[in-house]
Amino acid sequence: MLKVFNRLYVKVYLTIVSTLLLVVIVSALVWRSGPEMDAAHSAFEMMTGVAAAALADPNAPAVEQQKAVERLAALLKTDLALYDANDRLLGSAGNRPLPSPNELTDRKRWFGHSDGPVWSFQLPDRRMILVRPAIEHRGHGMGFIGYLALIALLLALGSLPVVRGLTRRLERLQQGVESLGAGDLTARVKVEGRDEVASVAESFNRAARRIEELVRAHKMLLANASHELRTPLTRLRMGVELLKDKADPQRKAELEQDIAELDQLIDEILLTSRLDAMQNLETVEDIDLLALAAEEASRFDGVSVSGQALATRGDARLLRRLLRNLIENAKRHGAPPVEIEVQARQADIVLTVFDHGPGVPEADRGLIFEPFFRSSTAGEKSLGTGLGLALVRQIARRHRGDVECVHADNGRNGFAVTLPGA
Repeated sequence: MLKVFNRLYVKVYLTIVSTLLLVVIVSALVWRSGPEMDAAHSAFEMMTGVAAAALADPNAPAVEQQKAVERLAALLKTDLALYDANDRLLGSAGNRPLPSPNELTDRKRWFGHSDGPVWSFQLPDRRMILVRPAIEHRGHGMGFIGYLALIALLLALGSLPVVRGLTRRLERLQQGVESLGAGDLTARVKVEGRDEVASVAESFNRAARRIEELVRAHKMLLANASHELRTPLTRLRMGVELLKDKADPQRKAELEQDIAELDQLIDEILLTSRLDAMQNLETVEDIDLLALAAEEASRFDGVSVSGQALATRGDARLLRRLLRNLIENAKRHGAPPVEIEVQARQADIVLTVFDHGPGVPEADRGLIFEPFFRSSTAGEKSLGTGLGLALVRQIARRHRGDVECVHADNGRNGFAVTLPGA
């Protein structure tokens, strides 16, 4: 039973019903104590005076008092009864009999009855008059409070399907969240309507799609990483076997290169995972991109730097890694010379690394920044192998920028990184 009252739709519905009941009660209290009742009380006082003047003397014979009651009932067009101080009937007139004063509770001036409301008031000589207005009673004498109660009942019945429909959508949303939490990454909820619940459902679906994409990307990353790690490890294993017989300097150099590739790949995987989990940059400072590019270019042969001394805000260590990956990519897959340019574009800064190689095929430009992408049109040294360009895009986006493939008219091809100016 307690579980039923813990349901949201039950709570909302009970709240609506309770509010309606409170409205009825407050309306009744206001009506009973409001200015309308004050006016009714004044009318009763006037009625008392008129009735005292119209009725016979309290010591008159019963026949005269009956005639006086009939005259007053005909004048007022009401059902009327006159009682003495001991609640004995002195006279009555009208079409319907009136109740006895004994049925009154604490001598109230008004009380309900099956044939309609009855009013009572006492004369100065302690006689009592009961009056039922000659009004056509619709709704079996339901009255003002009854009409309020009927309206409240109709509203309560009408609000039930509305409340249930709203909370049913919330229940479906809850089921979707539970399915997603249980590991079903394909869980989605139906978007119904255009209200706040529909907005929450849309947000949930977007979040679920994003989570599914991230998990799929990480699975592919781990699968590809394990494949990429096997190649240098296999070569290392074979090299170790050969070193047992002789220590060939060339073989040692190849082993060192394999170890360096393996170390770089592991470092890139770790950095990629850290960037995925990073909400904000760990270090933010003003960085002169032209000076930073010149420092990184000095580590390589055949790399020139030109442009404007422009500053951006970000992590210098990550931007160094971005430049280093672009230069290494140009060295490995392009053709010399490699040129770095830093130019302003409105409020942004464009850092471009050009080479004179064939560039990225048109079909691969949308995929070149995916982790471990291999072009189907390239050979053994295919474009995008590894995580280098994927890291470039991650770092650029962490700095509120982006990267794209570019092609110049003078035969230069490369990658342009757009970053906001400081």
